[in-house]
Amino acid sequence: MACTYSRDTRQHNTRSEGVPFRGLMSFKNLHIVRGCVGVSYGAVAMATALAVLVVVATGVSAPIAQAQEAENKLVEKIVPEGNQAAPMLIQADDLIYDNKNNRVVARGNVEIYYNDHTLLADNVIYDRGANKLLADGNVRIKQPDGSLVKAQRIVLTEDFKQGFIRSLQVVTTDETRIGASEAIRRDGNVTEFKNGVFTPCKVCEDNPEKAPLWRIKAKRVIHNKNEKTISYEDATFDLFGQSIAYVPYFKHPDPTVKRQSGFLMPRPIYSKELGVGVETPYFFNLAPNYDFTFSPSYMSEKGALLKGTWRHRLKNGKYRIKLAGISESDREADSASDDRFRGSIVSDGEFALGSHWDFGWDVTFESDDTFRRYYKLDNIKREDRVSQIYLVGQKGRNYYSAKAYKFGGLLSDDTTDADSTVHPVTDYNYIFANPIIGGELSFNTNSISLTRDNNGVDSSRFSANLQWRRQFIDGIGQVITPFAKLRGDVYDSSNYVNPDTGLAPDDYQTRGLATGGVEYRLPFVAHTKGASHVIEPIAQFIARTEMDQNDQLNVANEDSRSLVFDDTLLFDIDKFSGYDRIETGIRTNVGLQYTLQAYSGGYLRAIFGQSFHLDGDNAYALDNNSAINKSGLERDESDYVAGLYLEPNSNLTFVAQSRFDDDNFELNRQDVYSKFVLGPLTGRLNYAYLRADANGLAVDEQEILAAGNLKLTQYWSLFGGIRYDIEEEQRLSDFVGLKYSDECFSLSVSYNETFIDDRDVEPDQSVRVYFTLKHLGGYGTQTDVGNINASSGNSSY
Repeated sequence: MACTYSRDTRQHNTRSEGVPFRGLMSFKNLHIVRGCVGVSYGAVAMATALAVLVVVATGVSAPIAQAQEAENKLVEKIVPEGNQAAPMLIQADDLIYDNKNNRVVARGNVEIYYNDHTLLADNVIYDRGANKLLADGNVRIKQPDGSLVKAQRIVLTEDFKQGFIRSLQVVTTDETRIGASEAIRRDGNVTEFKNGVFTPCKVCEDNPEKAPLWRIKAKRVIHNKNEKTISYEDATFDLFGQSIAYVPYFKHPDPTVKRQSGFLMPRPIYSKELGVGVETPYFFNLAPNYDFTFSPSYMSEKGALLKGTWRHRLKNGKYRIKLAGISESDREADSASDDRFRGSIVSDGEFALGSHWDFGWDVTFESDDTFRRYYKLDNIKREDRVSQIYLVGQKGRNYYSAKAYKFGGLLSDDTTDADSTVHPVTDYNYIFANPIIGGELSFNTNSISLTRDNNGVDSSRFSANLQWRRQFIDGIGQVITPFAKLRGDVYDSSNYVNPDTGLAPDDYQTRGLATGGVEYRLPFVAHTKGASHVIEPIAQFIARTEMDQNDQLNVANEDSRSLVFDDTLLFDIDKFSGYDRIETGIRTNVGLQYTLQAYSGGYLRAIFGQSFHLDGDNAYALDNNSAINKSGLERDESDYVAGLYLEPNSNLTFVAQSRFDDDNFELNRQDVYSKFVLGPLTGRLNYAYLRADANGLAVDEQEILAAGNLKLTQYWSLFGGIRYDIEEEQRLSDFVGLKYSDECFSLSVSYNETFIDDRDVEPDQSVRVYFTLKHLGGYGTQTDVGNINASSGNSSY
């Protein structure tokens, strides 16, 4: 006897016990639309079925090298499963309660909704006697994330420890596809897929039957939920429909595992200097918040290089330690160094100390200054080594930092002055909350203690500054900004000689300076149909108290050695980069600025100006450092400076900064930076020029750097770049390559050259090959192509 309801005829017939209804009804956790239902507690099982099907279907949704992923991410929060007691909604053309056979049958366009999951099928039968749920015919499961599972037939027991799926197909939101002829669930935690296929590549629209670019096929894929592993038997890797690799068995963690111990992808090594070898990393998952990666490599010419990385995340921060070492079996550059140990320790970390303080470090200890470049642990273009430890605090209008540095030169021609220790340099800044005489008052201090080895110059300094400024804007738009500054310095130095007198000054030196001035701007604004225009004359007058020349030169210049006079410094009150040198005398800075702001978003700014020293000692002419006394400020009338900043749209950025001789307008310095997108071509072009006699150089310097990427087709692109010394007519570095990239695969091959020659770091030519498989990670290597080293050393280790 059965109770039936037909969507088309709206006829209701009862031949046994049943509950007729119209619309939506609820019984326990079961809701039914347009059907009949008897008393069936098994409906709860049907709800659970959807959750189980999700687990079954996604068991191999991302066969990722989990240990590789764990290298990049330490901690991943697990999202709890949905509420299994949520109600279910069932809709069908016919819903039959078959009391004789003790089953519920949903027939025709069956739709079951549960916990944001949707099950669609031609027919669904729940057999109460056998405790089984059967979904048959065009079975589709839509998951909350948008993934789609397809099957011809699904059978599950009520306790769902056993299950069977025929002709399984899964399509995730990112177009990843998983298929199997059958899927069988055993013991509630093991799902076996027969003839499984996995690919993240999209189906060819013109030829859906065409094999994807790559896929993994296996006769058996077993997902063990308790062990959280996925294993493959008789697996092949197919490329363009052809099997190119066979693995009888391999296993990896399932997608719920974010970190697990295991081998990472090996990396082959071939180098004329290092020999032939391989690096085989192993990842140790020691705890959820710390791990260790051991990366031994063997090289036929040098022996075993051992590397290791320890990472540890704590509640308020994280740190890592990277170790590398080798006992060299041979070293042509120095035969006395056979079997000597070379190595390094690198560590960095950052921690929050409460709400307002941060503490961290980035330090390197190494046996010698070519080890990390020679073994490609650093970029071979690196010229110096800087280690630091810092403490930074900020709250409201207060800022404080203390940073200790260790500087070291890495090149053979570096002097001992390059090796120094700063312990520490401190900065304190405070902005007063209440206006003073209607303006802003701020107080700053800076201190430094620096020592050198080998009887070099040692110095300590404390500086304090009190600054005030206020801005006035009158009725016609004139902007007048008066400012004032008081500064005092105390020095203690040893082993220093005044470069002017040749004598050693007293260890203790004091100096003070008062500064006052005003800045004037008068912007003229005009609006046209497509843009707004601002023409702005700017003038600045600065007066300072006198300072004896020896007060400048009796202290060592440690932090003001670099000075690039351009438009960005034109209206700075003090143009020196540090504290050890101070502008003195009376100076005025003048310029004209034009700004165009297009209503479409385009932007242009141009500025031109000059600085005039009117009275007193010109601090830029005192020092024997050519970076200062040839900066363009050493004469009473400075060089002209100009700047052009252009960005008409998102496809073009252009910046040009120029310095012209004040006598004959000859170009003394030029810096150009640009990046652009022109159809399929994306590129950048940088140019730098320094005229020798205007910059304290022996010869002119002129260099160009160009790089670009040309998109040949939707998936293919050509890329390359060059850094070229125009004056010496010599390449400094270059590269060219070809890249293929689609939604599931990328491959790039490039040829690279560098021309660094520093002891055992020699010029380099190499071929780099790198490819990535979506969900499986990436792999790269590079190989010698000449009689020199194997790589240009862009290692991140």
